[in-house]
Amino acid sequence: MSRKIRILGLVVFICLALSMVFVQAPTKCYGDELIIQVAPSTLNIQSSGTWVAVHTDIPYSIVLGTSVELNGIPIAWSKADDQGYFVAKFAMSDVKDLYTQGGLALGENLVTLYVLTIDEQEFVGTTTITVIDVSGK
Repeated sequence: MSRKIRILGLVVFICLALSMVFVQAPTKCYGDELIIQVAPSTLNIQSSGTWVAVHTDIPYSIVLGTSVELNGIPIAWSKADDQGYFVAKFAMSDVKDLYTQGGLALGENLVTLYVLTIDEQEFVGTTTITVIDVSGK
């Protein structure tokens, strides 16, 4: 009887150990890559918009705000979103200047956000935006 109890105990222990491995929620890892979303995702060169916002998945509290750039454009200002993540704002006129200077073309373009944290860790996020030239008239 004691051998059956030991075997049963071992099986229960193994099942518990495996369930802890598979049920444990993944922890957020901030390696070197950021997930970003740009708003607006379609940039009309003829629009009268003011800001281009880049939403990230990195906590606002760890970002060195003055270090942030989008395709070489320095950040205008930043804020935390409702989840505490970093949101960078860039002057739309500066982003449109990328188009006039040849840094962006009509159609799909890759944009890259560069971020440095307060402990000097570098992060990079890329996404695609669409550039159009449509008059509102």
